Amino acid sequence: MERKAVIHTIGPFYTEKSSILILGSFPSVKSREENFFYAHKMNRFWPVLSSLFNTKLTTIEEKIEFLTKNNIALWDVIGSCTIEGSGDQSIRDVVPNNLSLIIDKAQIKHIYVNGQKAYNLYLKYNQNIEIPVTPLPSTSPANATFKIDKLIERWSVIIKDQNQFQFPSQNA
Repeated sequence: MERKAVIHTIGPFYTEKSSILILGSFPSVKSREENFFYAHKMNRFWPVLSSLFNTKLTTIEEKIEFLTKNNIALWDVIGSCTIEGSGDQSIRDVVPNNLSLIIDKAQIKHIYVNGQKAYNLYLKYNQNIEIPVTPLPSTSPANATFKIDKLIERWSVIIKDQNQFQFPSQNA
């Protein structure tokens, strides 16, 4: 497979009430085709969140409603790069996304980064952001080290923070 220059075409997902931002590295070929995050059926992102929040997340509409209801923003660290297929290990020539597009308009209290590559790139390009950041194990099928139960266990930290950052008007 040949490495080629690719531009991120999926806009950031957030609302002004988003309190948690989850960042990936760069969308997979399938996600770029579907124009939505974590679209590859083998990626465990949506199954992990479904389990943590005890909900069914299959359609894009269900996912959008879920993210909105739970004040979760989604985007990626990389705005463009050269990449071979969907493999993070092949990423080169990175141009980062401007995360202030979300941070300046939402109420982000904590950033979670999906996978080591995304975390390393986040640290490299976002030293000026003073929001707590937590790396989480990648939900990619390429991360064979973590079975789904272990991913759910490690990702459960977002439940605590999601509850902590609820806005009073939502609990009324």
